[in-house]
Amino acid sequence: MTAYAELRPADAAVFEQHRPVLLGVAYRMLGSWWDAEDVLQDAWLRWHGADRAAIGDPRAWLVTVTTRLALDQLRSARHRRETYPGTWLPEPIPVGTQVGDPAESARQRDTLSLAALRLMERLTPPERGVYLLRETFELPYAEIADTLRLTETNARQLHRRAAERIGDDRQRFAVDGAGHRALVERFLAAAATGDRAGLQAMLADEITLWSDGGGKARAAVNPVVGAARVARFLAGVSAKAAEVEWWLLDVNGGPAALLRLGGRWSLMTWETDHGRLAGIQLLANPDKMRALGLFAGDSGGGDLLGELRFGRVARGRDRSRS
Repeated sequence: MTAYAELRPADAAVFEQHRPVLLGVAYRMLGSWWDAEDVLQDAWLRWHGADRAAIGDPRAWLVTVTTRLALDQLRSARHRRETYPGTWLPEPIPVGTQVGDPAESARQRDTLSLAALRLMERLTPPERGVYLLRETFELPYAEIADTLRLTETNARQLHRRAAERIGDDRQRFAVDGAGHRALVERFLAAAATGDRAGLQAMLADEITLWSDGGGKARAAVNPVVGAARVARFLAGVSAKAAEVEWWLLDVNGGPAALLRLGGRWSLMTWETDHGRLAGIQLLANPDKMRALGLFAGDSGGGDLLGELRFGRVARGRDRSRS
């Protein structure tokens, strides 16, 4: 950001110090990495033009400004998402990027997961703002009301309504690390070999698969619902490729797989419920895939891929390795 040179180094350092937290605010509000960066640029301009000597708590001031800017951006983004080709899924955080406060609790970090961001699409912009400030930053309702220009009573009502909309699905935010990963690896092996019976045994009866191609990659236009249909869909997708490769990685704080079927890349994440997979998100939109920062170009992976756990299944034989 070239405007840094116009500020005292101490003022620029304050903004940089709080950048991860501000990114966490904007990204949680928007579910879009690119939009979150745009909001941060605008927040920087506000900080640059503010009377910084009159700001007693820079962190609180910056969080308030960023939240308000993100809320405005979210209102305009809602229309774009309503006209988006097929299902819209959140953009992942670039691998290795620091977002949020390192001291956040596990409950707070859960709101960065792709499952949480997808569920929060159920909320209106004001509901989302109140819910995130309460759940992630544990702010008192009076402070939330001031940040979002609401009454305290309205803030309480919006939080209650948001919690009801998300409901029991919140349990999918959290992931049991070891058990979840073992389930994921079994799932990938079954999906790659087209083992429909093995797949279906791991799926909850009412599982939903969301597939986002953005009109730029093949994807299911509507969510696929039910264990039998999801198993059939996944087996059909893998059957079209002579070879399936995957790399296991963490995305947004949870396990994910970067998949290559022939020359096509996609990202898959999962939600679990009582030891079975209850939700699958399959991201194939190439624009959103590039947000991961793993690719040197459209046709191959970046240097980071060599550091990830890798598996491969060629049609008719299993050559997995780790």
